[in-house]
Amino acid sequence: MTTRHFLSLMDLSRDELKQLLKRGIELKKMQHAGEIFEPLKNKVMAMIFDKSSTRTRVSFETGMAQFGGHAVFLSPRDTQLGRGEPIEDTARVISSMVDGIMVRTFSHSSLETLAEYSKVPVINGLTDFVHPCQLLADMQCYIEHRQTIEGRTVTYIGDGNNMCHSYINAARQLDFKLNIACPKGYEPDAELVKLAGDCVEITHDTVAATENSDLIVTDVWASMGQEEEQRIREQAFAGFQVNEALMKHADKDALFMHCLPAHRGEEVSAGVIDGAQSVVWDEAENRLHAQKALMEFLMA
Repeated sequence: MTTRHFLSLMDLSRDELKQLLKRGIELKKMQHAGEIFEPLKNKVMAMIFDKSSTRTRVSFETGMAQFGGHAVFLSPRDTQLGRGEPIEDTARVISSMVDGIMVRTFSHSSLETLAEYSKVPVINGLTDFVHPCQLLADMQCYIEHRQTIEGRTVTYIGDGNNMCHSYINAARQLDFKLNIACPKGYEPDAELVKLAGDCVEITHDTVAATENSDLIVTDVWASMGQEEEQRIREQAFAGFQVNEALMKHADKDALFMHCLPAHRGEEVSAGVIDGAQSVVWDEAENRLHAQKALMEFLMA
């Protein structure tokens, strides 16, 4: 049987993605009810972290434990990758010993190489290009609160980064309209936008992008690895904060999401992220449940 990987949302068919989101909701209810369910009993996942993380590590490690399996945490200090071993060699060796590999790294091409030489499923825990596991959590969250994302309008405000790219892929897969408001020079990948066609529109006007939107999403102005650009980015993104005034342009039932960590007073005001329309804590918890559905799909 061909090994399936999850490097982006496009690695799933539309039906598989919808089923995965439904399964995440089911697994959440089971876990909240205290039901023991261990489809990955005695299985092991290697978690390779080139980038530090709170939610990614805790959610995958907890998910494996709840599923009866075990997760092995590997930082650059813990592997020969940190000493220059080729990715191909690392992939061959690690995949001969474990049942799945989760990778959180910088280069998307490195992730693709690892998947190419791995005998077991590889999951993208984040790269500089896309962050698909976060979108599983986000879409599950929206469906829980509003039944369906199909036909809705989503507004992403901020940098054309990995989160923005993942929202573009989600719009393609789940049939919603995506408005992207970003400063000039910080647009998302042009090829990805081209592939998305009419479902994605880019503007530099936050109000126009937000008008009557059903979901408002933002991310930090400077992602991990961009700290040196913080001051420059603060100037470029000064008019791109999601605040109470901007939220008034969205639909009255609009929700607000942020993948976290958030910087109150920068990309989002405290009043919005801590307000009634914010579902960021449900969204964050869903990293656990959505990824459990993914691990069951790939590894069980």
